[in-house]
Amino acid sequence: MKKSIFICSFILLFHIGNVTSQTVLNANGPGNTYELINSVLAPGYDVIEAPDCAHTAFGRHIDEIFDADLNTNVFRFNIHVTPDNDRCTSATDRQRNEIKVYDKSPNNLKAVEGETFVYKWKFKLDAGFQSSSSFTHIHQLKSVGGLYEDMPMYTLTTYKGTPDRLALRYAETNSQTTIKQTDLTPFKGVWVDVTETIKYGTSGTYSIEIKKVSDGTSLFNYSNNAIINWQTGADFVRPKWGIYRSLLNSVNLRDESVLFANFSIEENPTLSTSHNELNRPKIKIIPNPTNNNKLVTINYSPNSVDTIHIYDNLGRLISSLKPHTNTVDVTNFKAGIYFFVLKKDTITISTEKLIIQ
Repeated sequence: MKKSIFICSFILLFHIGNVTSQTVLNANGPGNTYELINSVLAPGYDVIEAPDCAHTAFGRHIDEIFDADLNTNVFRFNIHVTPDNDRCTSATDRQRNEIKVYDKSPNNLKAVEGETFVYKWKFKLDAGFQSSSSFTHIHQLKSVGGLYEDMPMYTLTTYKGTPDRLALRYAETNSQTTIKQTDLTPFKGVWVDVTETIKYGTSGTYSIEIKKVSDGTSLFNYSNNAIINWQTGADFVRPKWGIYRSLLNSVNLRDESVLFANFSIEENPTLSTSHNELNRPKIKIIPNPTNNNKLVTINYSPNSVDTIHIYDNLGRLISSLKPHTNTVDVTNFKAGIYFFVLKKDTITISTEKLIIQ
């Protein structure tokens, strides 16, 4: 039986001077894999896009296995040429097995304009991995809402060719272009470590580097310090990982497994000049610790905060407040640790921890 599914997998890190929120998803052994993933990416909801009902005899298409190279448990994403399809829909031209952030996910996992996010993960393609000649997506950053939500902003994908290629594709609007590609051969049969950093906005920045885990060799890198990273009308941007591939040339494909490990989503809100380290108010919650039959006071400056989001230690959003005073009623909150995220115009001003005894 799994132990503390989320406690060891979800980490919030708060740094003085630059508020940072990090969520980590690590495999912890066979069984309850979907429950583990959901508990991190959208507690109480479902972030799995898998063709389980099209292939019930196989069972769940994401499981966990022990990997000797990393000496830890990892996630295994499985896809079959037939009968798997696109999320148990009627689609016959493509298939997917992915996990995602979506509208039910905690706010600190959903990127909004003005924020900087760092996404990290490891993946391993089999030595005999076969790509579609159309696309085999491994990762996407995709808008939700707006004019172009059907077109991913960034996509890491592979293509069959001479040689097979790994490509990074980008879309500002409704058309996507390849901004860098490389031979896929060095990526086959080895674990690689990905770090992707993106500042969201019309004056955005983007960088990605993929290194071999075994020796740190850089296999792929790209950066752009002046790129548009916000699609018109978007509500937020979400990451996705897994296998999403075309079936138009299925003769080139085989039943495939891709391994993933050590997912990390780190939010580094970009603070305006008025909220930089020198001018940041010294915010405290008083009393702290407290019990669950009292009001607590937060000593922020008037008009400096327009929203307070309260999360429990599992990353679940407990409450969102539009404060009229500096007091918050924690009556009937269960004993435990809570995080108060104070925002002004979507900018995170401060994140404070409250202990309720």
